[in-house]
Amino acid sequence: MKTTIFNAPILSGIFHHIAKSTLGAIGWHVDGQLPDLPKFILVGAPHTSNWDFVLFLGVIFTLRANVGFMGKAELFNNPFGWFFRWCGGVPVDRSKSTGLVDQMVQACRAAERFILVIAPEGTRHRVVEWKRGFYHIAKGARIPIVIAVVDGKHKTVRLGQVFQPTENMEADMKTIQGFFTGVVGINPRRKYIPLKT
Repeated sequence: MKTTIFNAPILSGIFHHIAKSTLGAIGWHVDGQLPDLPKFILVGAPHTSNWDFVLFLGVIFTLRANVGFMGKAELFNNPFGWFFRWCGGVPVDRSKSTGLVDQMVQACRAAERFILVIAPEGTRHRVVEWKRGFYHIAKGARIPIVIAVVDGKHKTVRLGQVFQPTENMEADMKTIQGFFTGVVGINPRRKYIPLKT
């Protein structure tokens, strides 16, 4: 398993205590745990604020989870490429003939453990439909999707719901989005608008 900021000796323990104390101080808490599975896609929503990334770091350090995120390949070049890899970054080369989904599926298959965090809205602005890359990655890699609900009203991040994709993508997407029904993120004005059924 590669070393990242999330599992680095000594540092990860220090950040764990800092994150747990900070979340408590600002009134946020984590409800649930990540499943004990070697590989899955962690879907976090609603994504409504730049502060979501700070909250994400707090939750991940609190849980002592070793996760990854997608980043354009250029970020991983010298002189700072090592830093983004250390932060869990997984490079995506958009110039390759293989698309983003295929690259992530290959990365998943090559890894012993693979937890990829994705904000399915793809933006912090209001959206009426999610991007489906996370679903196609999960299907292609044959791994489950784990739900992370950012409940801004109750200052809670709820975790633990595991969903295994079926052969019916439309029904699956409605089921997954249903976990977030009625939930507002940090910025309620950018509330997610679900697909019509």
